[in-house]
Amino acid sequence: MKRPSWDEYFMKFAFLARERSTCLRRKVGAVIVKNRQILATGYNGAPKGITHCEVTGCLREQLKVSSGERHELCRGLHAEQNAIIQAAFHGVNISGAEIYCTEMPCIICAKMIINAGIKKIIYAQGYAEDTVTGRLMMEMLKEAGIELVKYEKKDEG
Repeated sequence: MKRPSWDEYFMKFAFLARERSTCLRRKVGAVIVKNRQILATGYNGAPKGITHCEVTGCLREQLKVSSGERHELCRGLHAEQNAIIQAAFHGVNISGAEIYCTEMPCIICAKMIINAGIKKIIYAQGYAEDTVTGRLMMEMLKEAGIELVKYEKKDEG
């Protein structure tokens, strides 16, 4: 049995966190890691105590809002936001950490990642890099000195 690399290990936790998502459109998970220790996890869904979209339905879907647009019409928070909030809630310092995401962060999450002091983003799949906001996000991450890495599972035989 092959032992997983650190990236594979932490990305598996991000995919596990994603399973808790209550979003009807896209399920996303995130894990914040520092010095090979998991500090916080997050998945996308409604705030604590608020009815989930799987019960209320998705307003963005009903209004036919395209992916990546009109975030203010969503009941939920993104996985990256929830992971950062969880760390803050518990007083965990995430400055200098890495974040593993099942999806490439949106521009709003990228700005939060910058201000949280996270230094590296490892994501499994991207969907925004060829959009105007995706290009702006990548430009801002580069300017902030944050490494953006697409996770590629390596076949180590």
